[in-house]
Amino acid sequence: MGCIQSITCKARIRRENIVVYDVCATIDQCPTLIEESSPIVLRYKTPYFKASARVVMPPIPRNETWVVGWIQACNQMEFFNTYGDLGMSSWELPDLREGRVKAISDSDGVSYPWYGNTTETVTLVGPTNKISRFSVSMNDNFYPSVTWAVPVSDSNVPLLTRIKRDQSFTTWLVAMNTTTKEKIILQTIKWRMRVDIEVDPLQLLGHRARLVGRTQQEQPKILNRMEPIPPNALVKPNANDAQVLMWRPKRGQPLVVIPPK
Repeated sequence: MGCIQSITCKARIRRENIVVYDVCATIDQCPTLIEESSPIVLRYKTPYFKASARVVMPPIPRNETWVVGWIQACNQMEFFNTYGDLGMSSWELPDLREGRVKAISDSDGVSYPWYGNTTETVTLVGPTNKISRFSVSMNDNFYPSVTWAVPVSDSNVPLLTRIKRDQSFTTWLVAMNTTTKEKIILQTIKWRMRVDIEVDPLQLLGHRARLVGRTQQEQPKILNRMEPIPPNALVKPNANDAQVLMWRPKRGQPLVVIPPK
């Protein structure tokens, strides 16, 4: 029995046999760009969050498939667009806001649970008799549109006065056995993106909006500990499909403008 157990142990991929190095996580040190070319919407483009790492995987001794790559989840989101004294529209994640879940998947919506399936992941099909060396990388930013006019109005009169956004994410580098669903967390990164834009709707298009507050983002934190992945970070829906656009007037009842998908 001891002999059989020994063989079984050697056949398993373990965390101590996986080498991770050159882990890098940054947010570009440039300000958020504001675009005022459309009479219908203001657009803004934040700097990119970028993560990369080099990995050395040991030989895979069994008929198993391992995927190594990035998984990302949203932990917190505040996204308010204020229209003077009338009220505000807000993109919300109801389950997250009400504390029913700790995180929501930020997958591309196709490659669950992975953030993407190009540079973000590498697939290794066993058995292999030698080590595998590779890099995995990902990037993320915001590039939304916000209507100048109140989103529940038929009017096109610009009334937008402020955009405030504050969103936090956890990004994990993970090795996953697709056969057994075993997950080995290799690295955990925390990052945050904040946007604060002041708007004067009385000005001419092209001269209404300006960035206020900090012009550069706080840099990501590469944690020394491995933080567990909440179950909701691994499955549908992703944040894009789960989010709801609400209209919250100063007077009257809130309205759902865009429901979840």
